[in-house]
Amino acid sequence: MHLLDLVENAYEAGATRVELSLEENPEEDCLVIRVADNGCGMDEELRRTATSPFYTSRSTRRVGLGLSLLAAAAEQCGGEVQVEEGKERGTVVTATFQRSHLDRAPLGDLLSTLLVLVRGFEGLELHYFHRVGERSFSFNSSSLKKKLGGVPFSRNLRQLKEFLNEELAGLGTEGVAVTR
Repeated sequence: MHLLDLVENAYEAGATRVELSLEENPEEDCLVIRVADNGCGMDEELRRTATSPFYTSRSTRRVGLGLSLLAAAAEQCGGEVQVEEGKERGTVVTATFQRSHLDRAPLGDLLSTLLVLVRGFEGLELHYFHRVGERSFSFNSSSLKKKLGGVPFSRNLRQLKEFLNEELAGLGTEGVAVTR
């Protein structure tokens, strides 16, 4: 859910491109989740308060739980969340976790998460990178669309699901729901 929330935040900030990376290093017992976007960015004050549960940019509610829940989850597992300014514009959110920590939630159903990100934000250029030790998998939604014949993802769900499922299964990530 954190991944979906971070990408939705980027999209609402006007991002047209999002880089999402998950790096699992079993030897160093570390998991790093990083989301970089080219949206409108945050000023210094906003970056400092963005992980507070009492901050939100929305007018429909008075609390913002996305980044604060991610920060709490990371801190509970010996990690942290950093919110930084992007290189040219945008925001970079980096969450680190002790990978083997008993309180670290599993990554969960990455297949469904990626399907939602690719199909739900079809106008957004998504760059995804995932490394587990020495194995890695990456894709760019624009290139992936070309690979699948240029047909919209919503009309090519079976092929998209098969491709993502096969690549995620090749990573051997523990706790990731992959269909056989």
